[in-house]
Amino acid sequence: MSCNCVGLLVVFVAISCLACEAQSADITQAVSQQCRWDYHKYCSEYGLGSSLLTLCFHKNGRNLSKGCVAALIQAGDVSKAYVAQQRKKYGR
Repeated sequence: MSCNCVGLLVVFVAISCLACEAQSADITQAVSQQCRWDYHKYCSEYGLGSSLLTLCFHKNGRNLSKGCVAALIQAGDVSKAYVAQQRKKYGR
């Protein structure tokens, strides 16, 4: 691998790490506290702030605790209308 390729690879990895840190910083304190149990039970194999974590939470939405759902609504990660639609759909 030439020096230019190695340099580009290092820059790419550094930018990727910064992007991951920025995504993790978007998690509110309320979501962190209220969804900790839900995260460990259903989605701990996915990194904080990752799109796969978001998909996992949506997939397990009907199993999430009420406190977690409320925190996600407050943070703007999910709308009240979506939650109401899912509750109606699954009879909860």
